[in-house]
Amino acid sequence: MQAFKLSDMSKGWFVGDFAPTVLHSDAAEVAVKTYEAGSVEARHMHKIATEVTLILTGRARMNDLVLEAGDIVRIEPGQDTDFEALTDVTTVVVKTPSVAGDKYEC
Repeated sequence: MQAFKLSDMSKGWFVGDFAPTVLHSDAAEVAVKTYEAGSVEARHMHKIATEVTLILTGRARMNDLVLEAGDIVRIEPGQDTDFEALTDVTTVVVKTPSVAGDKYEC
C-alpha cells in the first residue's frame, strides 16, 4: 500500500496520463477540486474526452444551469461549458479518455 496527499497533486487531479499522479492511466482522469465562492473557469471544451462532474458540496453554475450537491452533469466531446462557484464548492471530475492537451478555450 502507498499513501499520497491530494495537496501534492496538480489542481486536484490524481489519476490520469500526467504527473504527478497516484495512478497513471490513459483511460481516464479523476480529480477532486475545491473552489471558493465566486471562482470561475473559462468556457472550454474537449474534442476527444467526455467529462462527468459531480457537485459534491455547494452550488455552482455551468451553462446557466444551477447545480447543487448531488447533481451530476455529463459533457460530451465538442460541447462547451463554463463554471462559476456560487458558494464554496467541491467537485469530483472524471474525464475519459486521458488525452494531454484536449482542452480548448471557447
